[in-house]
Amino acid sequence: MMKIFMFLLFLTPLVGNWWLFMLGILLLSFSFIFYSFTLFYSSLSFGFGMDLVSYCMVFLSVWIVFLMILASSSVFFNLNYNSEFLFVLLILLFLLTLTFSTSNLFMFYLFFESSMIPTLFLIFGWGYQPERFVAGLYLLFYTLFASFPLLVSIFYIYNNYFTLFYFLILLDNLNNYVYLSLVMAFLVKMPLVFFHFWLPKAHVEAPVSGSMVLAGILLKLGGYGLYRVFLFLKVCSLINNFFITLSLFGGVLVGFLCLYQVDMKSLIAYSSVAHMGLVICGIMTCSSFGFEGSLILMIGHGLCSSGLFSLANISYERSHSRSFLVNKGFITIMPSISMFWFFFSINNMSSPFSLNFFGEVLLINSVLSWSSMTMLLLAFSSFLSCCYSIYLYSITQHGFIYSGLKYECLSFIREYLLLFFHLFPLNFLFLFSDFYTMWF
Repeated sequence: MMKIFMFLLFLTPLVGNWWLFMLGILLLSFSFIFYSFTLFYSSLSFGFGMDLVSYCMVFLSVWIVFLMILASSSVFFNLNYNSEFLFVLLILLFLLTLTFSTSNLFMFYLFFESSMIPTLFLIFGWGYQPERFVAGLYLLFYTLFASFPLLVSIFYIYNNYFTLFYFLILLDNLNNYVYLSLVMAFLVKMPLVFFHFWLPKAHVEAPVSGSMVLAGILLKLGGYGLYRVFLFLKVCSLINNFFITLSLFGGVLVGFLCLYQVDMKSLIAYSSVAHMGLVICGIMTCSSFGFEGSLILMIGHGLCSSGLFSLANISYERSHSRSFLVNKGFITIMPSISMFWFFFSINNMSSPFSLNFFGEVLLINSVLSWSSMTMLLLAFSSFLSCCYSIYLYSITQHGFIYSGLKYECLSFIREYLLLFFHLFPLNFLFLFSDFYTMWF
């Protein structure tokens, strides 16, 4: 673990050189392929180590940060504080690596909250419109409002059990107040439906890098936190039934919300809420299928949603608008990019063969095992997922080109590389499906 931290530390002198910094992040991501990991918590150094879930999350973080730099060429070419931008990304990656690799509950809380600060800098500093300040405040206050009870419950655990190490805590006299305090911060982060209002605002106002890190990594912090909490809870509270029902109902509700969006980024953000609702259901069932499926869907959704935001940014850079009324008929002027739109849209509806498909199969199995009465809501949720993905593809690629704008039809090799690096792992990591099912 210390090798990874030192590697990130020595990237600091490279923040003045865009391409060398990006090459360093790419080298770090490839070195993870040869990283020796085991199913139990290993490589401990000063309280930091990784098991298989941590390994997947850290690898996803490094990969998404590399793609964020690749997607943010406008910051580099316009000289829009590019050294500061790279420094913010480096701090964010460092905090995310610490969050996913610590074995102490309080340290996890500290880094979990600290990772919000570089994200706010990304939204405030490189966002598009004046409304980004309101979006940042939504993100800040929703997260902090739910996180303060978590801090109080951590102090309660230490006062009663004299340890905050994940594997030494055993809450034998669990009450509902402690349970809700431990769980709600992560549910708001994922986000749970009706606590999701900060997410579309933050996505719409954030730059492409902010949207990619929000969808690709920061939503996964909630799922990872639930994993760690359920590790030492050892029981499933009856309140889980309420959260499962709410998430299933929310998946259907958000599906209908997606169908009348007129903003590309807003639709992709709402689809993230629907997918994360299914992840919450899987974790709350406390079954092996639920845990494994939620891990796979989180990785798949991180790549797919990040790729969709990259595509939305490619369209935005041509038309300077996110509206469906302006972005039409791209299949006639950019047919190659239209192919990527098609691939990511069908992956967003969990088509074979993608990580989303494999994760949803396991999650649907786990939820149906919990109660067969959920079949109707699951069917509606999957159907609406298909509907809004087709809607997103068809309305942006077909129809008449808006005559009021002069489109730039050129695409760049950088954009094809960016989309390929999203699509390739999304559709080929399912070949290592046994890898994800070993940890539970």
